[in-house]
Amino acid sequence: MNVTRGKGAAMRRIHVGNALSAFGLGFTVPYLYVYVAQVRGLGAMTAGLVLAVFAVAALIVLPLAGRAIVRRGPLPVLLAALVTAAVGALGLGLAGTATAVLTASAALGAGQAVMQPALATMIVDCSTTETRSRAFAMQFFLQNLGLGIGGLIGGHLVDTTRVSSFTLLFSIEAAMFLLLVAVMATVRVPSAPRVGEAPRQSARGGWRQLLGNRAMVQLSVLGFVLFFACYGQFESGLSAYGVEAVGISTSALGTALAANTAMIVVAQFAVLRFVERQKRSRMIAVVGLIWAVAWVVAGYAGLGHGSQEMATAAFVSTYALFGLGEAMLSPTVAPLVADLAPRGMAGQYNSAFALVKQLALAVGPAVGGPMGASLHAPYIVTFLLFSLGITWLALRLGRELTAVQDQPLLARNRVVAKGGAAVGPVTAEAQA
Repeated sequence: MNVTRGKGAAMRRIHVGNALSAFGLGFTVPYLYVYVAQVRGLGAMTAGLVLAVFAVAALIVLPLAGRAIVRRGPLPVLLAALVTAAVGALGLGLAGTATAVLTASAALGAGQAVMQPALATMIVDCSTTETRSRAFAMQFFLQNLGLGIGGLIGGHLVDTTRVSSFTLLFSIEAAMFLLLVAVMATVRVPSAPRVGEAPRQSARGGWRQLLGNRAMVQLSVLGFVLFFACYGQFESGLSAYGVEAVGISTSALGTALAANTAMIVVAQFAVLRFVERQKRSRMIAVVGLIWAVAWVVAGYAGLGHGSQEMATAAFVSTYALFGLGEAMLSPTVAPLVADLAPRGMAGQYNSAFALVKQLALAVGPAVGGPMGASLHAPYIVTFLLFSLGITWLALRLGRELTAVQDQPLLARNRVVAKGGAAVGPVTAEAQA
């Protein structure tokens, strides 16, 4: 009972950490470009480099973060990431030269990138196979809520005519990260087996083991397509398509983004019970079909011959359909990554999947942005095919999963069927 209460208390603090880290991301990142290019007067080139450095820093540190989480545990890595992000945020607020801005953005990007796999691994350590889907659904819900609230408050604080308003913005973010250090330092994560307790393995050996896991490799490929075809298009290709092909206003684009968030907030827990009872591979396949419909609706919005009001409504509906798919994915994909990881390797698996996500988010805008702006019909057809590809990859992945990995509810049902209490769900590791 004490162990259960301890896990519950730890999970509540972890969820606070998820919400506040997402709040920090939404609080400042949307304003980085205008801050560097206009407020600091460093030009569009430097502003573009800042965003590139932000992404590259994440790609560099994530492979190292996975090994550190395995060796040291997620909490020390998270605390180090928070301090690094705080230094980066404060540095951005005070930086007046291109070198200082780029250095600070690298620190902030690296810190924020490491937070997510560290927090995800803490969720794994504080949950069971039976409760993991709900825990990750809550994480996704709070992340979206944090991003939305952060962006809203940050937008009201900044004033492009006053550097001091941005200095205040980044200083608040830095203080929030340090406050989060104090909160998370009180978390008592249940001890989990670490690679360090077993015969030593090289980092190369850890990656070789991961790449030898066929299901994890297939899930990583699927994850890349998921993030490339959806998240990588929201603020690049799809928004460019909306402006150029659909002819929507910036306010309508804001409404579309709000519709996406609103759908997630409303649908997340409404669909959770249904999703938990289904096979994970089939749910991901259904999401691919939902997103295929979303791209068809987007095609109608930009390529059809209806009124501007109908086109705008269809475009907003596209973002809402993407939100429905996201709500179905959150209790499905992240828990599956955890269940595929061998004992003590959840940190490396979470970091590897975060690396795949980061790569997709870097490539997605680079490919989708120019296509969405000028090649309207090919853009829609391309990403419609990618969505159908998600369905195919998901069904193929299902053949690589064990019955319990694909449908964790089976573990509890088997225990109950034998007359026992469902208190110790069978894990993927136990089957191995």
